[in-house]
Amino acid sequence: MTLETTLARVDADLHAGRIPVARQRLRGLVASYPADLTVRQRLAEIYRLYGEPAEAGRWTYLDPDRDPAETAAFEARHPDPLDRMVALAWRGPEQSAPTESARARLAELREAATAQAGHPIRWDRVAHHARDRDRPTESADADDSLFCVGLAAAALAVLGFAALGIVTFVRWWL
Repeated sequence: MTLETTLARVDADLHAGRIPVARQRLRGLVASYPADLTVRQRLAEIYRLYGEPAEAGRWTYLDPDRDPAETAAFEARHPDPLDRMVALAWRGPEQSAPTESARARLAELREAATAQAGHPIRWDRVAHHARDRDRPTESADADDSLFCVGLAAAALAVLGFAALGIVTFVRWWL
């Protein structure tokens, strides 16, 4: 379905009072067209209907004429710059943003996340960086240990079956 067709369906959904359906369609469009600021603005309008300024601020974060109160609500909900990067659902380098103000906003956010993390953060690896940061060290060590135990058990099973096969073959041969 094309962008125009889906937007027409969004309009029809809104006219019929199917706001949740319209919201879901727009969320899908943002995922498919992350650089389309018009789709993001339409999604913000839906969240305004729900009285959700933080979500409206999330989807207008890249607009030059965004509402400062909505932006502040979004930043308060996501005080960590890396969390804001994940929430924006942006894909690709900031240079691919359609406006200079959006490019500057994305670069500023990436630089803040980089400064906080102490290592470079890239837009194409935002989810990876967030998972790495959120993964507790003890859990990682336990996961690694469990993997090693499983690998050792599998190796012993293979060796056991190989030995059984050799013994069976030798008995059959003699």
